[in-house]
Amino acid sequence: MQTVSIVVPVMDEQETVQTLAERITCVFTEKLTDTATLNEIIFVDDGSQDETWLRIQAISNDTVQGLRLRRNFGKAAALQAGVSRATGDIVITMDGDLQDDPDEIPKLLELIRSGFDVVSGWKRVRHDPMGKTLPSRLFNYVTARISGVRIHDFNCGFKAYRREVFESVDLYGELHRFIPALAASMGYTVTEMEVLHHPRRFGRSKYGVGRLIKGFLDLLTVVTITKYNSRPGHLFGTAGLTLASVGAIVNLYLLAIWLAGEAIGHRPLLLLGVLLVIVGVQFILFGMMAELIVSKQPHARSRNIVAERTGRTTAQSVRTIPA
Repeated sequence: MQTVSIVVPVMDEQETVQTLAERITCVFTEKLTDTATLNEIIFVDDGSQDETWLRIQAISNDTVQGLRLRRNFGKAAALQAGVSRATGDIVITMDGDLQDDPDEIPKLLELIRSGFDVVSGWKRVRHDPMGKTLPSRLFNYVTARISGVRIHDFNCGFKAYRREVFESVDLYGELHRFIPALAASMGYTVTEMEVLHHPRRFGRSKYGVGRLIKGFLDLLTVVTITKYNSRPGHLFGTAGLTLASVGAIVNLYLLAIWLAGEAIGHRPLLLLGVLLVIVGVQFILFGMMAELIVSKQPHARSRNIVAERTGRTTAQSVRTIPA
């Protein structure tokens, strides 16, 4: 039997929380009685200005729980707060606007049962305005190419995880959409599944074009912390060597024509060559400083990177050598 926790971040969703809780409960009582147990549904109120929190309080019981954040901290913080309270072996996250269909939960759990650690929803048929879907497609395409995790919809909030994934992935800022990429970088298996997406019936979308800009900035953060977190010298050193090398080639070219008798003091190319060398050296020095900082920090041994263990599991006794 799989034990499941549902985490639902909400903001100004007073019309939907009760209906969503009833539909999730119905799925577990009618379709998953022999395979999964619903531990809890955790609604995280991320700074709502309407009666969302009052509605959550009204439906709270042994299964339905609520967390109210002091203000709007963002979806990543809301998810982290909900996940930290979840007790199930499997954590499913979904949006609270009824666009995600709870009837898809059994299929998500089936893929987890088959061996995957993360199952990401894919809203292949999406009922959102064009101004929201086109930027999202561009973002998903670029993210898949850069991260190497070939899924189609990083923005979909409907996902299932083995709980241990969150022991290796910390959520902050806007990194919630990159959990599949962060999990894959730690060696967890990731797949995706097409999910139904319903038109919005209540409220309005909380995301605009600004999310695209923030998303690409966060993508740079993800690339840095997944590929270069323990070797920043490679990131900055490569960039520095590239710039310095181009600058050196430019300066050698100018030196050659100067030796041939042509004046170069008035050439803008001279300023460019010197600037590239200076910036390149600065990048290299910055990378070395970053390496010194990383060398003083706790290493990956403190993170949950062990997938399986066999043999002796009890702590070995320590032999004391008498003085």
